[in-house]
Amino acid sequence: MRSSNPVFSRRGFSRDNGYAGFNAAPQAGGPAVGTQGNPYAQQGGNPYAQNPYAQQDLQHGAPPQAPVSTGRMTMDDVVMRSAMTLGTVVVGAVLAWALLPVSTTSYGLAIGSALVAFVLAMVQSFKRKATPALIIGYAAFEGVFLGVISEMYNSRWSGAPFQAVLGTMAVTGATLLVYKAGWIRVTARYARIGLTIAIAFVVVMAVNLLLVAFGVAPDGGLRSSGPLGVAVGILAILIGAFFLTLDFKQIEDGITYGAPKEEAWLAAFGLTMTLVWIYVEMLRLVAIFSGRD
Repeated sequence: MRSSNPVFSRRGFSRDNGYAGFNAAPQAGGPAVGTQGNPYAQQGGNPYAQNPYAQQDLQHGAPPQAPVSTGRMTMDDVVMRSAMTLGTVVVGAVLAWALLPVSTTSYGLAIGSALVAFVLAMVQSFKRKATPALIIGYAAFEGVFLGVISEMYNSRWSGAPFQAVLGTMAVTGATLLVYKAGWIRVTARYARIGLTIAIAFVVVMAVNLLLVAFGVAPDGGLRSSGPLGVAVGILAILIGAFFLTLDFKQIEDGITYGAPKEEAWLAAFGLTMTLVWIYVEMLRLVAIFSGRD
């Protein structure tokens, strides 16, 4: 089973129509961290397979020693690339906020930036390898889009973007906490159920957008400012949290199985897309509650 994030489902932590996370989770002292069940082993991607001392440790049930090979993805790599990608989003947003006053022109630029970001995201998603220029370009255009809409929301509901940022951080922190604590087990069944809900949500929202555009569903339809709009917003944020658990699992498994170092860019790309989703939905939700004051 693959992640709903197109970055992970098209490339990166996916091998042979599956990926390590749900199909062959490593067991302590077992062969999964060697060659059996490891999608990177055939590519020479498993550092333990090339370390005779690690193999001896595994045979005796001892924890494996640090790998001797290099060029493998580490958590530091993921953190650094994620900081670069998210930092680009923030810089783009700040510049757009400061240089583009709220106007019809800025709205047009925001839509154009969103479309360019979408195209870059799709191009990267279908590429076999990570292209840092595409990823940074996506982050820059996404930042412009977020900067304009954040300024728009702030002009109507003062402080809404700041609250949305805090909410995004809270959701991300809480999701990471429950994931690391083992309260959520990312299994194939969990992924199937979550993906079904996510796909259904996207389809329904697309239909709702068309109905609103043609005047069939006034006041935003399912995206109204009433209780239904609140419920839809909360569901969207929960789906974003679900995406995060899949991302965390695949990053963890990629490190365990010795994924190539360049795939840290894909991890950063996927996390950025998910965090943007959560921020936008949080911004909508904050605006709804602020409008009730």
